[in-house]
Amino acid sequence: MKFKKILITGGAGYVGSVLTQELVNLGYKVTVLDLMIYGEDVLQKNKNLKIIKGDIRDQNLLNEIIPSHDVVIHLACISNDPSFELNPTLGKSINLDSFSPLVQISKNSGVKRFIYASSSSVYGIKKEKDVHEDMSLNPLTDYSKYKMECENILLKFKSDDFIPIIIRPATVCGYSPRQRLDVVVNIFANLGYNNREIKVFGGEQLRPNIHIKDMVNAYLILLQSEDKKVSGEIFNVGYENVSVQDLAKTTKNVLGDDIKLKNISSDDNRSYHISSKKIKDVLEFSPKYTIKNAIEDLKNAFEKKLLPNSLEDEKYFNIKKMQKIKLK
Repeated sequence: MKFKKILITGGAGYVGSVLTQELVNLGYKVTVLDLMIYGEDVLQKNKNLKIIKGDIRDQNLLNEIIPSHDVVIHLACISNDPSFELNPTLGKSINLDSFSPLVQISKNSGVKRFIYASSSSVYGIKKEKDVHEDMSLNPLTDYSKYKMECENILLKFKSDDFIPIIIRPATVCGYSPRQRLDVVVNIFANLGYNNREIKVFGGEQLRPNIHIKDMVNAYLILLQSEDKKVSGEIFNVGYENVSVQDLAKTTKNVLGDDIKLKNISSDDNRSYHISSKKIKDVLEFSPKYTIKNAIEDLKNAFEKKLLPNSLEDEKYFNIKKMQKIKLK
């Protein structure tokens, strides 16, 4: 094991809760720093897991907890554009302003590797078929713009003893103890299973997706890879670029032929697509799970009553939860 002690900001989030559990299962000592907005029951207690309810903007807290950790995996942010736009000042304070102090304190504290979850949305809309890591960035929203700015900040801290890595994920899908039902595949699964009808706005737009288990495996590979392969590198991580219409059809195929697909015209026909060739070539990472698998996992969760009141409960929908708690 190359590293032993891992700090995950946002470790109780949608991806973070799955990643945390996997790292603990593998024998890592994990500290989670999270506001725990979506509940404190998403992480299972374990002797190798320390949970700190706190804010990444609290520099005194960061100086207290970061020393002794080998790696920081930074997932915490106000996630997705609608939640961000609800309070742009809050979004900037968490997604951008807190970032440089976090990186500086990490480096000063002897952290050896810093993995940053950026977003594939930093590219904006590209006409090219294969959108790769060397292409120009054209973020369309402040959320994406701040992701880009954080990438630039992080790379300036690169040194022989501080290895920065940037990951630009596709949209994650599938089941998690901290479930999100406000991303496209999960939305379709929820509506299909519970309403037996899926509204498809537009349909031809491409969306890159990745199964949550593959997303976690990507972080594990970045954690374990040798320095020279990952230092200062940026990796797209996705499974495949699929049209919204085909995502709906796949959902119907999994959940039942009785499901109605209702097409609605849309003014938003933006397509996003990324190439994940680099991470395959450099680190030999290839996704093992499909979008169909993600829908099957969600179907299983619905059948087992693991997602009660999934059409209404705000905990599954970031913007509804953010509206309710009025975080400052």
